[in-house]
Amino acid sequence: MRSPAELDDVRWSDLTHAYGPAEDVPELIRALYEDDEETADEAVYELYGNIHHQGTVYQASAPAVPFLAHAVLHAPGKREDLLMLLAVLADHDPSAVESPHWTGSHTAAICAELREVLPELLPCLGDPGRGVRRAALRTVAAVADVLPDALRALVVERVDALHADDPVPAVRADALIVLNRLGRTLEPLDSPLSEVRLAAAQLAAERSGPPYAPELVEVFAEDGAEPDPGDDDYPWSDTTTQDQRLTDLLTREPDVALTVAARWIAAGDVGSRGSWLAGGIAEKWRDREREVLDLSLAALPHQDKPNTLLRTIGHWIGHAPEPGADLRDTLHRYAGAADESAEPALLALVNSRDPRALDLVLERPTARLLEAAARHFPEASDRLIPVIRRELAAGATGNDGIALVQALEPFGAAAAVARPELIDCLRTRRAAIVAARRLGANGVRTPEITDLLLDATRSSDPSLRGTAAVAHHRLTGDPSVALRTYEELLSSKGQTHWYLSGLEPLGGAAAPLLPLVEPLLEAGYDWTRKAAAEAHHWITGSPDRAVPVLAELAGPSPVGVSALKALATTGRCPEELHPALRSYVSSPKRLLPDSPFSGQDHPDDELRTLSRMLLMLG
Repeated sequence: MRSPAELDDVRWSDLTHAYGPAEDVPELIRALYEDDEETADEAVYELYGNIHHQGTVYQASAPAVPFLAHAVLHAPGKREDLLMLLAVLADHDPSAVESPHWTGSHTAAICAELREVLPELLPCLGDPGRGVRRAALRTVAAVADVLPDALRALVVERVDALHADDPVPAVRADALIVLNRLGRTLEPLDSPLSEVRLAAAQLAAERSGPPYAPELVEVFAEDGAEPDPGDDDYPWSDTTTQDQRLTDLLTREPDVALTVAARWIAAGDVGSRGSWLAGGIAEKWRDREREVLDLSLAALPHQDKPNTLLRTIGHWIGHAPEPGADLRDTLHRYAGAADESAEPALLALVNSRDPRALDLVLERPTARLLEAAARHFPEASDRLIPVIRRELAAGATGNDGIALVQALEPFGAAAAVARPELIDCLRTRRAAIVAARRLGANGVRTPEITDLLLDATRSSDPSLRGTAAVAHHRLTGDPSVALRTYEELLSSKGQTHWYLSGLEPLGGAAAPLLPLVEPLLEAGYDWTRKAAAEAHHWITGSPDRAVPVLAELAGPSPVGVSALKALATTGRCPEELHPALRSYVSSPKRLLPDSPFSGQDHPDDELRTLSRMLLMLG
């Protein structure tokens, strides 16, 4: 353990952290001792950011440990935060300590330093503050697997005393977890304390794996419904809290998770634990949306602020065939309310395809609601298009402008009446890329439009240049502007795959670009190879060069799904891809997580649908 007086004995300028030389570390450590709480808080925040940046440790991390340990005992008011910083710094996989990567690693050096100072930190296990005791247990747990025998025995004795006698049940439960990490396997499922029973059941389930024994499931359902009332649910050294670990454990077995979620919701959905668990089931397992929506409906009356749950319902309701009338009626009631829950409820009602949603959207239109309504009610073009035009004419910008322009797409030719608003968007550069694309798709050519598109091809935004050039070709039939523009774009060092994806409307007219496209079939970046293969097929009309590239990329990843989509357009599916496709179709688990950039379809649903489609090609 080293005091601030020794900070200058370390050559910090020769060490590095996340942002370069670690010259600022001594100043930050000294600031921990300041009486000014704001200054000390800022120092802790900065230390988390530079010597432990997003889970990564550095040269300067281990030398900081003995100074941080001194601050734990002597800096005012920062004991919990600094103990947790020590815990996360020492985070490691116990199975990796025998690997060749451990010796000489920054993490090994941190653990060695923490072992040295741990005896002096053990009194923190008896600190009056429950948060300090919980943080200290996590510091111990971080190095539990690398303690020498004598120190291990001392630590076990101190932790065992907490498990037996601490007045706070959550501390006793934490101590049980640490004892297990220290090699003492205890399963007190008959403890009088629900927190300890729950921790014991969780440890037993982690060891056994699914299927979980009925007595463990009963403990989860009965004792997990109500969280510990404290606000110090610190993560363990792997950065996940005990609640997060329990959710992950339960969602490994969906039937158990549904049972437990239902019990937690029936007990009041305290802390939204049951509804949160239900959402996790839908995210990890296929075809569970109906059950999850039923649980979400049961949880709604327990929510003081239902927005989060309403958004979850809105996300999954479009995946359930014919959502139940009870759920739609409930959403309609929330959507008619005069509070902040109305919009997420209305979006969910729109996604359920309930016809009552249309009138409400028209009464309180927002860009997001109009886009969703256009997608689900394309037959209502006569009612929706005037409102979309009005919102665009009012000067919508940013994501709102983009959503409004995209809302016109489902209406096909009927959307051509919005030409004046699209022209204004392109002229003023509001949602200009989607406006240019829409103008090209509308097929209405006027000198004003073609001049604006031509002007946009000289924009500083390369994506707008490419989109405008293709739209110009679609309206005029003259490929020269598009060829010139794309020659510049494909010769640049930018995100080439973004530009390639816009070439489809040119088709064979883009043949002069083939010398630039063909080398990209062997690019190192997956997205570039995929886009090049797709573009090659569009240009040549032949799938011969595209299919091998797309088949190699196909799989359960964002680029893999995009490759499957492109492969489907070729009408070919290599035989050797069939076993993988069958596994994508048959898996009960989701093979892809949701993505905020995936649009309306869940990427995993798209993977399964495309896989079925390709298998049907034979």
